[in-house]
Amino acid sequence: MAALSTRGLVSRLHQHFLSLSRPFAAAPTSLPFHALTRRLFSSDALMDGSQILHQPPTRIIQATPAIMTPNSKRTGIIAVKCGMTALWDKWGARLPITILWVDDNIVSQVKTVEKEGIFSLQIGCGHKKPKHLTKPEVGHFRAQGVPLKRKLKEFPVTEDALLPVGTSLGVRHFVPGQYVDVTGTSRGKGFQGAMKRWGFKGMPASHGASLSHRSPGSTGQRDAPGKVFKGKKMPGRMGAKTRTVKNVWVYKIDPARNLMWVRGQVPGAKGNFVFIKDSVYKKPDVSMLPFPTYFAAEDEDETNIGPLVADLGEVDPFMVAD
Repeated sequence: MAALSTRGLVSRLHQHFLSLSRPFAAAPTSLPFHALTRRLFSSDALMDGSQILHQPPTRIIQATPAIMTPNSKRTGIIAVKCGMTALWDKWGARLPITILWVDDNIVSQVKTVEKEGIFSLQIGCGHKKPKHLTKPEVGHFRAQGVPLKRKLKEFPVTEDALLPVGTSLGVRHFVPGQYVDVTGTSRGKGFQGAMKRWGFKGMPASHGASLSHRSPGSTGQRDAPGKVFKGKKMPGRMGAKTRTVKNVWVYKIDPARNLMWVRGQVPGAKGNFVFIKDSVYKKPDVSMLPFPTYFAAEDEDETNIGPLVADLGEVDPFMVAD
C-alpha cells in the first residue's frame, strides 16, 4: 500500500512540473504553499471518486414518550446506597428498607448499531472536578457536551428505548410496586477461613481434636489423582465481588429528593454505587412504566410532589382467615 501511495505521489509531482515547463501553456493560478501541499500530499488525491465511502445519515433520537412493548428494554439508573432502616406499612407490617439516592443521572453517550454495533446508553451519575479525572475522561465528557460525572455505567437497550445525550433521569423512572434488579459490589471481608467463607461445620471441639477446631478438613486424596481439584472450597479472600439481588420490591419514591425505598438489602456498603434496572424474572406491567423514561410536564414542579407509596390493597393481611 505504501509503494502504491509513493508511486501515485511521484506521478502527480511529475505531471505538475511538466505543466510548469511547457512554453505555450497558460500561466498556472498561483496557490499558497499550504494549499499546494494539501493537494499533493492528501490521501484523497490518491483515490478516485468511486473509492470514497459515503457515510450513512446520522440517526435522529428524540426525547418523546412512546409505547412500550413486551420486547422493549429500558435503560437503568445509577444510585448511591444511603443505608438501611425499617418502616411499618399501613397494615402494621414491619419492612426492612434500603434507601437509595439517584444523584443527577443523565445520558452521557448513545451507542447505535451503525457505529458501535449495539444499542446502549451510557449513564453518568454525580459530579466531579476536572482535576480528579484523567485527560481522556475529561475529553470524553467535553466531546459529548455533558457535565463531568463521577460514575459511568452502560446499559444495553432496545432501539425504541434510545434517549438523546443530556436527557435527565430521575427516580420517577421507576414506579412504586414494581420489581427491580440491583447490582453492586459486596463488602470486602478480607482473608477468611472455610467456616466463615463457605459455612463449613468445622472439626470437633473436643474428643482429641487439637489446634484444628476450625480447620476445613481434607482437601483431596493421595496418589490418585495427586492434586487438589480446581474450585475446591478453601480459605481465601471473601467479599468485594459484583453481586446482583433480583426481584427487589420498590416500596416508595420521593421525587422531590430523588430518593427510593426498596425492601430488603442490596450489595455494598453505605456510600457505594449500585445499578438499578427493571427486573428480568418478575417483569413489571408495561402499561404502568414510563417509556423510554419519565418526562415531566413543563408546568410540573417536582419539589412540591410528595412521596409516592406502592398500593398495598384494601385487604388487611392480618385479618384474613386461614
